[in-house]
Amino acid sequence: MSLATSAASPPADLALQNIHVLHGRQLRPGFRLDDTSRYGEDIWRLWPAQLKAHDAALILNFPSLPQRFRPAAKKLFYHLLSVDPPDSEDSPGITSIRITFTHMKAFLTWLDKRWELHRTDLSTLTPDDLAAYRKHLNVLHPRSSDRRTLARGVIRILWRWRSHLDEHALSFDPLHIPEWGESKAPRRGENATDRLPEETMGPLLGWALRFVDEFASDILAADANWRAIRTDTFRQPDDVADIGLRIRALMDEHVASGRPLPGYRGRPNVVHLARTLQCDRTSVDRHADVLAATAEIVGIGTDSYFGNPITGRLDGIPWVEGIATHHTATHSLARLGRHLQAACYIVIAYLSGLRDSEVKHLRRGCLHIKRDKDKTPYRWTVTSLAFKGEDDAGVKATWVVGEPVARAIDVLERLQPTETDFLFARLRHGSGAKKGSADALTTKATGTQINKFITYVNQLCDTSGRSDSIPAAGRSRTGFKTSVFRRTLAWFIARRPGGVVAGALQYRHQSIQMFEGYAGTSASGFRAEVESEQALARGETYIAMIDAHEHTDVTGPSAEEVARRLGEFGERAQFQGQIALDKHRLKRIMKRHDPAVYPGEYITCVRDPAKALCDKAKRGGSEGLPDHGGCKPLACRNVALTPENVAAWKREQARLEERMTARPTMPPLLRHRLQQRHVEITEFLAVNTGAESLA
Repeated sequence: MSLATSAASPPADLALQNIHVLHGRQLRPGFRLDDTSRYGEDIWRLWPAQLKAHDAALILNFPSLPQRFRPAAKKLFYHLLSVDPPDSEDSPGITSIRITFTHMKAFLTWLDKRWELHRTDLSTLTPDDLAAYRKHLNVLHPRSSDRRTLARGVIRILWRWRSHLDEHALSFDPLHIPEWGESKAPRRGENATDRLPEETMGPLLGWALRFVDEFASDILAADANWRAIRTDTFRQPDDVADIGLRIRALMDEHVASGRPLPGYRGRPNVVHLARTLQCDRTSVDRHADVLAATAEIVGIGTDSYFGNPITGRLDGIPWVEGIATHHTATHSLARLGRHLQAACYIVIAYLSGLRDSEVKHLRRGCLHIKRDKDKTPYRWTVTSLAFKGEDDAGVKATWVVGEPVARAIDVLERLQPTETDFLFARLRHGSGAKKGSADALTTKATGTQINKFITYVNQLCDTSGRSDSIPAAGRSRTGFKTSVFRRTLAWFIARRPGGVVAGALQYRHQSIQMFEGYAGTSASGFRAEVESEQALARGETYIAMIDAHEHTDVTGPSAEEVARRLGEFGERAQFQGQIALDKHRLKRIMKRHDPAVYPGEYITCVRDPAKALCDKAKRGGSEGLPDHGGCKPLACRNVALTPENVAAWKREQARLEERMTARPTMPPLLRHRLQQRHVEITEFLAVNTGAESLA
């Protein structure tokens, strides 16, 4: 990255026309300040200062503004871009500046129709003008208070930056206008992003993994063939008779197999045949009569296919007839390549928890694998850039991932040319070869890719009579919402699949460590999402236990405390004689009156820090949560046992007995430890459940 001259005081007005408007911004690699937009130009290109690889190129198009307000707009946006902000203000990001331009354009267009022709200075704006604009916004956006607030906030920039705007500065603070209500910071509430339901996420991930693990080899083989064709140059062979023999031999193969000739627009695809025979097309044209005779026998196919055999199987047969060379075909390399790229995105985004911007900044070599002394992989990490809470350039961050993510990254590294650094750059086949301004696919482009992937998969299911099609969810008219993967992952970490009350988490502490790795940084907000879902899952578990009176059917040292806490919780959750299951109400109750009861597989922890042995064993802070990683269930007084917990201990007893009686006989020390463990469990159950103790 190169940093142009630091932000400074505005230059003299006479020099404005030639000043580079991005002189106070950090520029992308490869851009020089001399190549960027100047103040006097009608269109300012912001792309050189957009540091995210997947952002679409942005511009400020001043001719789209009313002519009389263009000088004021240019002065405002120049200062926003490259001049030190006033006290208590921050320099806005490039994307924020572009959004500000959109709302300022709407205001100036409205004002142009309201004002007399001779008025040009925005300093002459009156409270009546802005009050009228507020009413206009109420009509324009009647259902979106956030959009109205944002639009009003943009106008207030003319006051907040008044020290830089001279004759274009507002002379009063719009906040004094009744009901102006501009909110400086957006409201923070519950994450509004919908998650994908299990019936959608399951088949979507399943098909994505199928593409990565089973179909990728066919697509990559066709891709290698495609690259070889475009790098090899074929000349007319010296031996014309030899090429004639080769053409006849190829035609005989088509006749023997009954395979139609490769076609293009109803005629034999001479270019494809020439590439297959490694000669120029004129050599094939000389034998048009042979092609015509063969076509009369076997016909002409609708498409031309790469020669590599299809190895991927679906229900025991090849998943496609072949991979077509022409990019408009349903099973073309261009389309299947983009479907494979979408499948890799789904696997990476969902199984890593990376945001879209973090996925798009994955580069060749981002995967790191740790192996044991036998060279067996045991840990996979990826390195990318994190932007949440950071500056526009992002910071380097590392995420722990699983092997499926590693396989998807490996596929992407083979799918992209070796000279391409970003794994989610546009592919070069077919229409995907059109060069976009971004180094990586935009968020919108990826959403469209995933939509098309789902459509293709569902067509494949219809054709083959399969029932695992992908139901519509998370999709919009413009594209799939990539943010749903992170939200859905949070939900599945917090809840085990299988129903709303499938049970609270067995390993809560370990899961927190995992999703900190998924989130990359603690400031990501991902932990709060998961903890919120965990609290809701526990609340639903409490409701189920109370409804079935299971909270009174527990044993163990804290059995009475469980009954008391959940009894009080049930009274608070009761509404009109029934236990309320309203999600939002339950979350409020959990926030204020969480009973701090944590059901698990072997025990139900009734949280009391004074008695918690896990707290005493820990060196760091517990954040008020039980540490199941340091749990000592056979000794802790915070333990209660549900019938499901007792059944889990009995299964553990049976496993120990099976291991002790297995052949060959285990070493004496190991056998002694297993016997001791078996005795401890038996005594524990005898004390807390009345089960028969050892004699």
